[in-house]
Amino acid sequence: MAAVRAAMELFLEQGYERTSLLQVAKRADVSTATLFKRYPTKAALFESIVEEFWATDVECSGTLPLGNPAKALRKIGLDYALRMRRPEMQAIYRLIVAEAPRFPDLGRLLFDKAKGLFLARLKQYLTSETRAGGLRVPDIEIAALQFLALIAGRAFWPELLGPGCGGDDSAVAGIVDDAVAMMLARYAAAK
Repeated sequence: MAAVRAAMELFLEQGYERTSLLQVAKRADVSTATLFKRYPTKAALFESIVEEFWATDVECSGTLPLGNPAKALRKIGLDYALRMRRPEMQAIYRLIVAEAPRFPDLGRLLFDKAKGLFLARLKQYLTSETRAGGLRVPDIEIAALQFLALIAGRAFWPELLGPGCGGDDSAVAGIVDDAVAMMLARYAAAK
C-alpha cells in the first residue's frame, strides 16, 4: 500500500518521532480520514511496515523434512540470515536503535513481528524433530534463540555496523553451516 511505503520513506528520512500521520497521508496521496481509519496511530503504521516486509516473498513456507535436521536448519538459517541482511531490514534496525530511548515499544514490536516468525518456525521444527527422535533438545526456546543468535551475531550485526563487515552471500552460507554444525554437535540424538 502507498501509505506503508510513504511511512517507511518518511521514518527513514526524518525519524519516527518527527514523522506525522498527516505527512504520511500527504506523501501517499491519500486522505487523512482514510489513513487514520486504517492506521489510527504511528505505531500501527510501523507495525504494518514490519509485517509487510516480513510477509513479502518469505522463503520460510512449506514443510521441513523430519529426519534431516542439517537440511532443515540450514534452510531456516539461510532464510533468516538473508532476510536480516536486506538493506530494508538494516534500515529498520537503525531507525529503532535511534528511536529506542523515546519509543521502547518499537523494538519489542520488531522482535515480535520479525524475528518472532523465524523463532516460532524454528521452535516448531525443533519440537517435531525432537519428538521424531532426530534431535534431543531439552530446552527448545534456548536452543532456538542460540541458533538465531549465532547467525545474527556474525552475519547481521557486523553488516549493520559496517557494510561489507558481515561478508558476502557465500560467507553467510558458511556462517549458517557453522551454526547448523554447532546445533547438531550439541543436540543430535545418539545413534
